[in-house]
Amino acid sequence: MVGDQDRFNLRERRVGGPLLKMDDRTLLAKAIAARENAYCPYSNFPVGAALLCADGSVYTGVNVENAVNGLSLCAERVALFTAIAAGKHGFVKIAVACRAEYCSPCGACRQVLYEHAPDLVILMGNLGGTLGGTFKKKTIRDLLPEAFSLHQECCNEEP
Repeated sequence: MVGDQDRFNLRERRVGGPLLKMDDRTLLAKAIAARENAYCPYSNFPVGAALLCADGSVYTGVNVENAVNGLSLCAERVALFTAIAAGKHGFVKIAVACRAEYCSPCGACRQVLYEHAPDLVILMGNLGGTLGGTFKKKTIRDLLPEAFSLHQECCNEEP
């Protein structure tokens, strides 16, 4: 099994150029800046996300709440759906920022992110936090180890 650091290094070599131009702190800063536009009058929990595409472009998203909670959208899905609507399909890394030291994508976001980017790296943090701007770096597979996929092989039994 490939370790986390090996997986990150492998991904960086495979994607190449644009990934190396956008460092983790810069991407996280874009998520923090986007967070200012969150619409969260019910939870008062603003979240921003910044999604790095394989071509080097970045798409941001914020959480947008609705009085009917099921109609609300998380920042991560807004960023992903905006990128897809713009014709993007190769996703490398997403940064997620809230006011706390860090926040992790919810279960629904994890599943959606996995379907579109099963090798995605996730940065979770807040550069202005009390820990001196530390952040966590995980993969989507770390956060969703047995993700559902219509393309998985589940049964190798003979009839």
